[in-house]
Amino acid sequence: MNRSIQAEGTFGIIKSDKSYKRLRRKGLENVILEFTLISCGYNLYKYHNKINRIKKCA
Repeated sequence: MNRSIQAEGTFGIIKSDKSYKRLRRKGLENVILEFTLISCGYNLYKYHNKINRIKKCA
């Protein structure tokens, strides 16, 4: 069976909506650091949007 080319969930959003296509660092430690920073940024983005939605409803 062929593998799907569609990325799932959060990884797909980071790739397509945020235009993040490739890692810019070399080495396992640096790659883990870079992806951790990207993940933290995405979580802060989601948190910010959630707070704004709550404020609009109140």
